[in-house]
Amino acid sequence: MPAANRADQRANHDSSDPGCADPGNAGVSLAGSAGTDPSRSDSYEVLAVRYGTRATRKSEVYLHFGRYGEPDGPMQMDYFFWVARNAKRTVVIDSGFNELSGARRGRTTLCPPPEALRRLGIAPAGLPTVVVTHGHYDHIGNLGSFPAAELIMSAREYDFWTGPMSKRTLFAVSAEPDDIDVLRRARSEARIRFAGQPGVRQPVAPGIDVLEVGGHTPGQLVVFVTSAAGEVVLASDALHYYDELRLDRPFEQVCDLPAMYAGFELLRDLAADPARQLVAGHDPEVRQRFAAVAPDVQQIAAGPPPEGAAR
Repeated sequence: MPAANRADQRANHDSSDPGCADPGNAGVSLAGSAGTDPSRSDSYEVLAVRYGTRATRKSEVYLHFGRYGEPDGPMQMDYFFWVARNAKRTVVIDSGFNELSGARRGRTTLCPPPEALRRLGIAPAGLPTVVVTHGHYDHIGNLGSFPAAELIMSAREYDFWTGPMSKRTLFAVSAEPDDIDVLRRARSEARIRFAGQPGVRQPVAPGIDVLEVGGHTPGQLVVFVTSAAGEVVLASDALHYYDELRLDRPFEQVCDLPAMYAGFELLRDLAADPARQLVAGHDPEVRQRFAAVAPDVQQIAAGPPPEGAAR
């Protein structure tokens, strides 16, 4: 994106609503600009890369867990970032926590995300595009490793985490001031492109759309990636665990509860289409649903066939 265009977008950005307003998902069109037909846009290999993990409990994962009248028990939470790539471009979705912020919270780093990318043949310093689904520490902790990248995120999300409300204790616990400063610097360098709005899928690259659903955070994004077999829905933290859909059970960190429930309804509708693959943001089940192509790397969708190959 040319710097002049980025500057124009910054000038046009409306920062009047940085709070936890319900974005509303009513009337959302499930089809993007290219739908799920890979012949109409670029298609990608999609990878889920597990870079961290921790042991936790149901009472720490689900909002008001005691209300369900069930015994508490252990759970595992995995930490992922995602890669969409083809012969033309590579797009990374989120950047994971860094080792310092993870260690402070008792998280286990399996492989620092910049190193995990290098193992996949991706040089972080030269990467052109990173989609930021939301501003929590475990999703933006390595953005400083992408000094040349354009960062794509919701304006509502940026405004919230750079504004005064984010300093309140129950929000601040999920963020790192240094990580937010990286966002501020990126904007001062005209490297942030704001995308995503409630109820509207927006293309951010050929074959890749985003949709703002809110709920977990004010501007939480869901990412749609076209693959050769259909469409991949990267729910990120709009869906931490598949059981959130199966049991209609919200996650314990929530900005807007009605929006979180509305997001569940949207994801259920999306998952009803067999041509779509729904990927939860933190569920170990991801590693059971999708085949491993390397240690801690699951292939959600294979890459497009080579030019000239039979389809």
